[in-house]
Amino acid sequence: MEALFVNQSLSRLKLSPNFTTSSFPSQSYRLKPTQKAHPTPTPICVIQNPEKQSQAPTLSGNQKRGNEDDEYYGEVDKIIGSRAAEGKTGMEYLIEWKDGHTPSWVSSDYIAKDVVAEYETPWWTAAKKADHNALKRLIEADDGRDIDAVDSDGRTALLFVSGLGSEECVRVLAEAGADLDHRNNSGGLTALHMAAGYVKPGVAKLLMELGADPEVQDDRGRTPLDLAKEILKVTPKGNPMQFARRLGLESVIRALEEAVFEYAEVQELLEKRGKGDNLEYLVKWKDGDDNTWVKARFIGEDLIKDYEAGLEYAVAEGVLGKRLGDDGKNEYLVKWTDIDDATWEPEENVDPDLIKAFESDQDGNRIGNMETQLNKDGP
Repeated sequence: MEALFVNQSLSRLKLSPNFTTSSFPSQSYRLKPTQKAHPTPTPICVIQNPEKQSQAPTLSGNQKRGNEDDEYYGEVDKIIGSRAAEGKTGMEYLIEWKDGHTPSWVSSDYIAKDVVAEYETPWWTAAKKADHNALKRLIEADDGRDIDAVDSDGRTALLFVSGLGSEECVRVLAEAGADLDHRNNSGGLTALHMAAGYVKPGVAKLLMELGADPEVQDDRGRTPLDLAKEILKVTPKGNPMQFARRLGLESVIRALEEAVFEYAEVQELLEKRGKGDNLEYLVKWKDGDDNTWVKARFIGEDLIKDYEAGLEYAVAEGVLGKRLGDDGKNEYLVKWTDIDDATWEPEENVDPDLIKAFESDQDGNRIGNMETQLNKDGP
């Protein structure tokens, strides 16, 4: 992801509110601010209707098939697939029956724990050990396993490996289609929150490169950036034992800030505060978003120079005329959205899109005048 670095600066004094990245690439922007199932050793009990649970043994024996109204119980052969239940609050498993009956989905609530464990243990062991080779083997088994399988807290394998800092595992799961923005059920944390909270800057950068949204909030309304800043604030300074942790958090924060302050149109700088690495400017955005304090390192040098020189910004609405200036260069008569009188400006101060629109209108008018004259003169 490209970030709003100092070499991506606003080099024009007066700007239009409707230019685009492709037509005006020198602007600063911000984006508003991804194993084979083993046969069960013995048939286990799957009860679809809890009220009928007494009709079947709880650990082994016959099992009731899902989506049936009768009381027929069949023997389970094995689990051949899994999927997260609606709301990601639990799991469902595709059961293959020994009598050849059509496989059916059954909630994990009605499946004996030892059978589920036999199917799921290899997956969760690989995730919790950040074993990318084991995860890859299980995924390549192509046994219908849900990449976004959840545990009792709604956590996926991606959340575990992100917190553990395994870039290899993150990549393996992402390539298999894992949901990069999945939120768990015990706090609403995403994989990016885990990477930020456990100080894994490499994983944080990778997740964003793969498409994770840095602005997803947890249940407390915190983005991953908010979480990292919150942790840094309470991490002691001057403690040698905490030095590496603070460096890691600062690295995570930089990566997240670069993503958050990507591709947004700056209107002007309003104020500044702080010194050195903590120097910040209050940025007014063209799209009307709330003014934001942004670190100086994320702001174009031209913007900062103009602010320090006391130059003012205005928003151009359109071009009304064109002439040659005293220096022989083109000047354009610009109408402003916040200034009553139009003013003549050198070409370098005018949005190229507005100039193109003006020139196009002039060409259209000339063609129209020629056609009118031809019609008057007749054949």
